[in-house]
Amino acid sequence: MPRYEYRCRACGETFEVQRPMREANVKTPCPAGHDDTVKLLSTVAVGGGGAGAAAQPRPAGGGGCCGGACGC
Repeated sequence: MPRYEYRCRACGETFEVQRPMREANVKTPCPAGHDDTVKLLSTVAVGGGGAGAAAQPRPAGGGGCCGGACGC
C-alpha cells in the first residue's frame, strides 16, 4: 500500500499516511487535528541498483561512441 506525505499549513508538521491509491486524494487532518493540510509531491525510486540487487554484467570494450567495437 502506498504512503502519501502531507504538510499541515496550520502547524507546519510533515507526516505520512498509508492508504490505498483509490483514497489518494481524500483530505487528511494532521496528527494535531488541523484540517488545513496539503499532499506533497513525492519522488519514488523504482528499479534495481540497491544493496540487494544482483550485479549486472557489463559488456567488454572501452566504451566511447560504439562500445569499443570500432577501435576508436
